[in-house]
Amino acid sequence: MAHKKTRKNFYKNSTARRRTKRIQRVLSFLKIISGLSLVAVMSFAFIFGYDLFTQSDYFKTVYINIQGCNTLDEKAVIAQAKLSHGLNIFSVNLTTTRKRLLAHPWISDAEVSREIPSGIQIRIKEHEPLAIIDINRKFLLNKQGDLFKEWEVTDPVNLPVVDGLSFSDLNVGVRPYSRPFNAVMTVLKLGRHEGSILTNKEIRKIEVDKDIGLTIYANNSLGALKLGYDDYPSKFKRLQEVLFYLKKNQNIPVLNSIDLNNPNRIVVNLNLEKQPAKGHKEV
Repeated sequence: MAHKKTRKNFYKNSTARRRTKRIQRVLSFLKIISGLSLVAVMSFAFIFGYDLFTQSDYFKTVYINIQGCNTLDEKAVIAQAKLSHGLNIFSVNLTTTRKRLLAHPWISDAEVSREIPSGIQIRIKEHEPLAIIDINRKFLLNKQGDLFKEWEVTDPVNLPVVDGLSFSDLNVGVRPYSRPFNAVMTVLKLGRHEGSILTNKEIRKIEVDKDIGLTIYANNSLGALKLGYDDYPSKFKRLQEVLFYLKKNQNIPVLNSIDLNNPNRIVVNLNLEKQPAKGHKEV
Protein backbone atom coordinates (compact mmCIF):
# COMPACT_ATOMS: atom_id res chain seq x y z
CA MET A 1 0.00 0.00 0.00
CA ALA A 2 1.51 3.31 -1.05
CA HIS A 3 2.09 6.07 1.52
CA LYS A 4 0.91 9.60 0.81
CA LYS A 5 3.57 12.34 0.87
CA THR A 6 3.20 14.85 3.66
CA ARG A 7 2.36 18.25 2.21
CA LYS A 8 4.26 21.21 3.62
CA ASN A 9 2.19 24.00 5.14
CA PHE A 10 3.46 26.90 3.02
CA TYR A 11 0.88 29.27 4.41
CA LYS A 12 1.98 28.67 7.97
CA ASN A 13 5.69 29.11 7.12
CA SER A 14 5.00 32.30 5.19
CA THR A 15 3.09 33.77 8.12
CA ALA A 16 6.00 33.00 10.49
CA ARG A 17 8.50 34.64 8.16
CA ARG A 18 6.40 37.78 7.89
CA ARG A 19 6.07 37.92 11.65
CA THR A 20 9.87 37.58 12.04
CA LYS A 21 10.52 40.36 9.54
CA ARG A 22 8.06 42.64 11.33
CA ILE A 23 9.80 42.02 14.62
CA GLN A 24 13.21 42.72 13.03
CA ARG A 25 11.90 45.98 11.54
CA VAL A 26 10.50 47.02 14.90
CA LEU A 27 13.81 46.19 16.60
CA SER A 28 15.74 48.13 13.97
CA PHE A 29 13.42 51.08 14.40
CA LEU A 30 13.86 50.95 18.17
CA LYS A 31 17.64 50.86 17.74
CA ILE A 32 17.52 53.95 15.52
CA ILE A 33 15.26 55.74 17.98
CA SER A 34 17.59 54.78 20.84
CA GLY A 35 20.62 56.03 18.90
CA LEU A 36 18.96 59.32 18.05
CA SER A 37 17.84 59.73 21.64
CA LEU A 38 21.38 59.10 22.86
CA VAL A 39 22.74 61.68 20.40
CA ALA A 40 20.10 64.16 21.53
CA VAL A 41 20.92 63.58 25.20
CA MET A 42 24.65 63.92 24.57
CA SER A 43 24.12 67.08 22.51
CA PHE A 44 22.03 68.56 25.28
CA ALA A 45 24.70 67.60 27.80
CA PHE A 46 27.44 69.23 25.70
CA ILE A 47 25.39 72.40 25.23
CA PHE A 48 24.55 72.51 28.91
CA GLY A 49 28.21 71.91 29.82
CA TYR A 50 29.40 74.55 27.35
CA ASP A 51 26.98 77.12 28.74
CA LEU A 52 28.03 76.17 32.26
CA PHE A 53 31.71 76.70 31.48
CA THR A 54 31.36 79.85 29.37
CA GLN A 55 28.99 81.61 31.76
CA SER A 56 30.46 80.59 35.09
CA ASP A 57 31.99 83.40 37.17
CA TYR A 58 34.60 80.92 38.35
CA PHE A 59 36.32 81.10 34.92
CA LYS A 60 36.29 84.90 34.51
CA THR A 61 39.59 86.41 33.34
CA VAL A 62 41.50 87.84 36.28
CA TYR A 63 44.85 88.34 34.54
CA ILE A 64 46.25 88.46 31.00
CA ASN A 65 49.93 87.53 30.86
CA ILE A 66 51.80 88.88 27.82
CA GLN A 67 55.34 87.97 26.77
CA GLY A 68 57.51 89.20 23.92
CA CYS A 69 56.77 92.93 23.90
CA ASN A 70 59.64 95.14 22.74
CA THR A 71 58.26 97.86 20.51
CA LEU A 72 54.61 97.30 21.45
CA ASP A 73 53.26 97.76 24.95
CA GLU A 74 50.92 95.33 26.69
CA LYS A 75 47.88 97.60 26.38
CA ALA A 76 48.29 97.69 22.60
CA VAL A 77 48.51 93.88 22.45
CA ILE A 78 45.38 93.44 24.61
CA ALA A 79 43.49 95.94 22.45
CA GLN A 80 44.58 94.15 19.25
CA ALA A 81 43.45 90.81 20.69
CA LYS A 82 40.11 92.36 21.77
CA LEU A 83 40.40 90.90 25.25
CA SER A 84 39.42 92.37 28.59
CA HIS A 85 39.40 91.39 32.23
CA GLY A 86 36.16 89.74 33.28
CA LEU A 87 35.69 87.71 30.11
CA ASN A 88 35.09 84.03 30.64
CA ILE A 89 38.26 82.30 29.45
CA PHE A 90 36.24 79.56 27.72
CA SER A 91 34.30 82.13 25.72
CA VAL A 92 37.55 83.31 24.11
CA ASN A 93 38.16 81.78 20.68
CA LEU A 94 41.90 81.14 20.73
CA THR A 95 42.23 80.75 16.95
CA THR A 96 40.37 83.98 16.22
CA THR A 97 42.37 85.84 18.87
CA ARG A 98 45.65 84.64 17.33
CA LYS A 99 44.52 85.80 13.87
CA ARG A 100 43.72 89.24 15.30
CA LEU A 101 47.22 89.47 16.75
CA LEU A 102 48.87 88.40 13.49
CA ALA A 103 46.97 91.17 11.70
CA HIS A 104 49.08 93.74 13.57
CA PRO A 105 52.03 94.84 11.38
CA TRP A 106 54.55 94.57 14.22
CA ILE A 107 53.64 90.99 15.19
CA SER A 108 55.25 88.18 13.18
CA ASP A 109 54.00 85.27 15.28
CA ALA A 110 51.65 84.72 18.23
CA GLU A 111 50.42 82.02 20.60
CA VAL A 112 47.32 82.25 22.79
CA SER A 113 46.38 79.79 25.54
CA ARG A 114 44.20 79.55 28.64
CA GLU A 115 45.50 79.24 32.19
CA ILE A 116 42.72 77.59 34.19
CA PRO A 117 40.86 78.86 36.08
CA SER A 118 41.23 82.58 35.42
CA GLY A 119 44.09 83.52 33.10
CA ILE A 120 44.98 84.02 29.43
CA GLN A 121 48.55 83.66 28.21
CA ILE A 122 49.77 85.53 25.11
CA ARG A 123 53.21 85.09 23.60
CA ILE A 124 54.12 87.30 20.66
CA LYS A 125 57.17 87.60 18.45
CA GLU A 126 57.78 91.02 16.98
CA HIS A 127 59.51 91.83 13.72
CA GLU A 128 63.09 92.91 14.31
CA PRO A 129 63.69 96.04 12.20
CA LEU A 130 67.09 96.31 10.54
CA ALA A 131 66.69 99.45 8.44
CA ILE A 132 64.38 101.93 6.81
CA ILE A 133 64.08 101.40 3.05
CA ASP A 134 63.34 104.58 1.12
CA ILE A 135 61.68 103.78 -2.24
CA ASN A 136 59.78 107.08 -2.58
CA ARG A 137 57.90 105.90 0.52
CA LYS A 138 59.65 104.63 3.62
CA PHE A 139 59.22 101.05 4.84
CA LEU A 140 60.66 99.06 7.71
CA LEU A 141 62.86 96.10 6.74
CA ASN A 142 63.16 93.08 9.05
CA LYS A 143 66.04 90.65 9.46
CA GLN A 144 64.41 88.17 7.04
CA GLY A 145 64.58 90.77 4.27
CA ASP A 146 60.85 91.54 4.23
CA LEU A 147 59.20 94.95 4.29
CA PHE A 148 56.71 94.44 7.11
CA LYS A 149 55.15 97.90 7.47
CA GLU A 150 55.28 101.47 6.23
CA TRP A 151 57.43 103.66 8.45
CA GLU A 152 55.59 106.18 10.64
CA VAL A 153 56.87 108.99 12.83
CA THR A 154 56.10 106.89 15.91
CA ASP A 155 58.38 104.08 14.66
CA PRO A 156 62.10 103.81 15.53
CA VAL A 157 64.31 106.48 13.95
CA ASN A 158 67.75 105.21 15.01
CA LEU A 159 67.97 102.82 12.07
CA PRO A 160 70.11 102.94 8.93
CA VAL A 161 68.28 104.53 6.00
CA VAL A 162 68.80 102.71 2.68
CA ASP A 163 68.55 104.93 -0.37
CA GLY A 164 68.87 103.96 -4.05
CA LEU A 165 66.88 100.74 -4.19
CA SER A 166 63.71 100.37 -6.24
CA PHE A 167 60.66 98.15 -5.92
CA SER A 168 62.08 95.81 -8.58
CA ASP A 169 65.01 94.99 -6.26
CA LEU A 170 62.70 93.36 -3.72
CA ASN A 171 61.59 89.75 -3.59
CA VAL A 172 58.03 89.77 -4.96
CA GLY A 173 56.42 86.43 -5.84
CA VAL A 174 58.98 84.15 -7.49
CA ARG A 175 61.33 86.99 -8.39
CA PRO A 176 64.60 86.73 -6.42
CA TYR A 177 66.30 89.59 -4.63
CA SER A 178 68.58 91.75 -6.77
CA ARG A 179 72.32 92.01 -6.30
CA PRO A 180 72.09 95.49 -4.69
CA PHE A 181 69.47 94.29 -2.20
CA ASN A 182 71.53 91.22 -1.26
CA ALA A 183 74.53 93.51 -0.74
CA VAL A 184 72.50 95.71 1.63
CA MET A 185 71.31 92.68 3.61
CA THR A 186 74.88 91.33 3.94
CA VAL A 187 76.14 94.63 5.38
CA LEU A 188 73.18 94.94 7.74
CA LYS A 189 73.69 91.39 9.03
CA LEU A 190 77.36 92.13 9.67
CA GLY A 191 76.33 95.26 11.53
CA ARG A 192 74.02 93.31 13.86
CA HIS A 193 77.01 91.93 15.76
CA GLU A 194 78.07 94.04 18.72
CA GLY A 195 81.75 93.34 18.02
CA SER A 196 81.50 94.65 14.46
CA ILE A 197 83.75 97.58 13.50
CA LEU A 198 80.64 99.23 12.11
CA THR A 199 77.41 98.32 13.89
CA ASN A 200 73.99 99.22 12.56
CA LYS A 201 73.63 101.71 15.41
CA GLU A 202 76.57 103.63 13.94
CA ILE A 203 75.32 103.55 10.35
CA ARG A 204 73.31 106.62 9.38
CA LYS A 205 72.77 105.88 5.71
CA ILE A 206 73.50 103.23 3.07
CA GLU A 207 73.57 104.66 -0.41
CA VAL A 208 73.10 102.19 -3.26
CA ASP A 209 74.56 102.71 -6.70
CA LYS A 210 73.52 99.75 -8.81
CA ASP A 211 76.67 99.99 -10.92
CA ILE A 212 79.40 100.55 -8.31
CA GLY A 213 77.81 99.17 -5.15
CA LEU A 214 77.38 100.49 -1.62
CA THR A 215 78.57 103.63 0.14
CA ILE A 216 78.02 103.89 3.90
CA TYR A 217 77.72 107.08 5.92
CA ALA A 218 78.33 106.60 9.64
CA ASN A 219 77.48 108.73 12.66
CA ASN A 220 81.10 109.79 13.16
CA SER A 221 83.98 111.51 11.38
CA LEU A 222 84.77 108.66 8.99
CA GLY A 223 82.97 110.28 6.07
CA ALA A 224 81.84 108.09 3.18
CA LEU A 225 82.88 104.44 3.34
CA LYS A 226 83.00 103.15 -0.22
CA LEU A 227 82.47 99.38 -0.08
CA GLY A 228 81.35 98.58 -3.62
CA TYR A 229 80.17 94.98 -4.03
CA ASP A 230 81.15 91.66 -2.43
CA ASP A 231 83.69 90.52 0.16
CA TYR A 232 82.24 92.70 2.91
CA PRO A 233 83.67 90.73 5.89
CA SER A 234 87.16 91.29 4.48
CA LYS A 235 86.46 94.98 3.87
CA PHE A 236 85.20 95.43 7.44
CA LYS A 237 88.41 93.82 8.67
CA ARG A 238 90.55 96.16 6.55
CA LEU A 239 88.57 99.15 7.84
CA GLN A 240 89.32 97.99 11.37
CA GLU A 241 93.04 97.86 10.54
CA VAL A 242 92.96 101.41 9.12
CA LEU A 243 91.23 102.81 12.20
CA PHE A 244 93.64 100.96 14.46
CA TYR A 245 96.58 102.44 12.52
CA LEU A 246 95.20 105.97 12.80
CA LYS A 247 94.45 105.59 16.48
CA LYS A 248 97.88 104.10 17.18
CA ASN A 249 99.54 107.11 15.59
CA GLN A 250 97.23 109.41 17.59
CA ASN A 251 96.17 110.94 14.35
CA ILE A 252 92.49 110.44 13.62
CA PRO A 253 91.67 113.19 11.14
CA VAL A 254 88.29 114.25 9.85
CA LEU A 255 87.80 112.21 6.69
CA ASN A 256 85.89 112.76 3.50
CA SER A 257 85.98 109.12 2.50
CA ILE A 258 87.65 105.74 2.81
CA ASP A 259 87.66 103.70 -0.38
CA LEU A 260 87.83 99.95 0.30
CA ASN A 261 86.93 98.75 -3.19
CA ASN A 262 90.42 97.70 -4.22
CA PRO A 263 91.67 94.66 -2.25
CA ASN A 264 95.28 95.76 -2.77
CA ARG A 265 95.04 99.28 -1.40
CA ILE A 266 92.88 101.58 0.72
CA VAL A 267 92.46 105.21 -0.32
CA VAL A 268 91.80 107.65 2.53
CA ASN A 269 90.56 111.06 1.46
CA LEU A 270 90.94 113.75 4.14
CA ASN A 271 88.66 116.70 4.75
CA LEU A 272 90.73 119.50 3.19
CA GLU A 273 88.67 122.31 4.69
CA LYS A 274 89.58 121.31 8.21
CA GLN A 275 93.07 120.10 7.28
CA PRO A 276 94.29 122.28 4.43
CA ALA A 277 97.83 120.92 4.48
CA LYS A 278 96.74 117.35 3.88
CA GLY A 279 95.43 115.55 0.86
CA HIS A 280 94.59 111.95 0.20
CA LYS A 281 96.86 109.09 1.09
CA GLU A 282 97.02 105.41 0.42
CA VAL A 283 97.42 102.84 3.14
